[in-house]
Amino acid sequence: MASQIPALPQSYAPTNESVFSDQSGFFSLDSNVPGLSRVILNSLNMKDYGQYRAAVEGKNKGISFRNYKDMFNKMEETFKFCTGCNKLPEHLTEGQSLKRCVKCLNVYYCTKDCQRKDWPQHKKVCKKLRLVGIDRLVEWLSFTGNLPFPTKKWCKSAAEVRNWEDWLSMQGDLSPCLDTILSGGNMTNLWKNNCRPRPDDDDLRQSLWRIQSEFLSRVLTVGMAVQHFSLDPYAKPLTIHLAGASHNESMGARLTDYDELNSMFPGHQGIEVVMVGPEVVDGPIVRPPLRAFGPRQRVYISAYKGLYHQFWEELVEKKEAAKPDLVVGYHPGFHANKGLIEGWLPTLLLLRDFNIPSFFTMFSEMELECSLQILHELEIHIRDSGPNPFTSQKPEQVQACPNKMPVYCNSQYIRFQGLQPQQESEEASPDN
Repeated sequence: MASQIPALPQSYAPTNESVFSDQSGFFSLDSNVPGLSRVILNSLNMKDYGQYRAAVEGKNKGISFRNYKDMFNKMEETFKFCTGCNKLPEHLTEGQSLKRCVKCLNVYYCTKDCQRKDWPQHKKVCKKLRLVGIDRLVEWLSFTGNLPFPTKKWCKSAAEVRNWEDWLSMQGDLSPCLDTILSGGNMTNLWKNNCRPRPDDDDLRQSLWRIQSEFLSRVLTVGMAVQHFSLDPYAKPLTIHLAGASHNESMGARLTDYDELNSMFPGHQGIEVVMVGPEVVDGPIVRPPLRAFGPRQRVYISAYKGLYHQFWEELVEKKEAAKPDLVVGYHPGFHANKGLIEGWLPTLLLLRDFNIPSFFTMFSEMELECSLQILHELEIHIRDSGPNPFTSQKPEQVQACPNKMPVYCNSQYIRFQGLQPQQESEEASPDN
């Protein structure tokens, strides 16, 4: 019955302690913001993303899975709800159970009637959602150290690498690297212990590349932003802040994650990347940012757990951290609900008033249009926007409404800086 389905919570304004984007993902039916949500953590009896990371890495910090099979089963349970009527397993009547679509193995239904009614919508995305289901499992290899795999040095200048095709042309044949991962013990454990049949090797190779592309998409987007603002990493060290950094960037982060910038700008004067956000997960990158000049020809990563304007007040203004040459934001999602825009408002005004070069990415054209409108209302000077040539190739499912077309990380971008220029002249009035 409809009354058995829990009501969706209202958006809420963030506090200093809250991880305010937890409302995104599962509960944001219409916002197209995918990602690990609070409802998933609740289903796993975990209080934060740090516990989730510790569990998938096999580290016992008060909570763990009994074995791989238990881990994969519980992770799959967090995606179980009827796509037709939104019922969760605990709201099914006696004798009912959720059944998967046999084609994509990625959506569930409580009855054949729900599946039949949903098919006109589901058939439009069924093939894509099959890839989503594979990637969701293969992504576990990023916690085992198999992903991302090493890349080769660049034989072209940064200006010559304009898209994925240009980047791949420098890497040569990726098959040997991918085949090593395919034949490894972690891949074997993955498909031995989850509830899906192992895809064929070609499907798995493509999945490995899609997940690799999502990782690289963030790094190459930063490099592209450096070029778009004509910043010169050879003239002086650069400080880059990642505002709104979340569990997506920090949960498995390593100190070498942005080393692709060394290949992009060989011989640079030093690049510091500071991840700042309330969802930053504890790990090796959570260390104090640099106050000034960084190590030459190296990328230094640090992190701060908190809102960006707090970071600015507590560290930048007190000269405990260097002012940024560039601020990048991946999928801020401030269009999604009132709580998110209220959380981002002080940061957006800070970026505007301090005239800081800023480069934000979005999941979709819809998010791009909404974000452009918000920035315009804040009188922020938008320099340009459009499709990102280094879009992640991994499709992302909107969790609460899986029959929406999947979106892609960093698929759109907005480049902005400072205050909108005043109109040079009023529209000329006709002569009398």
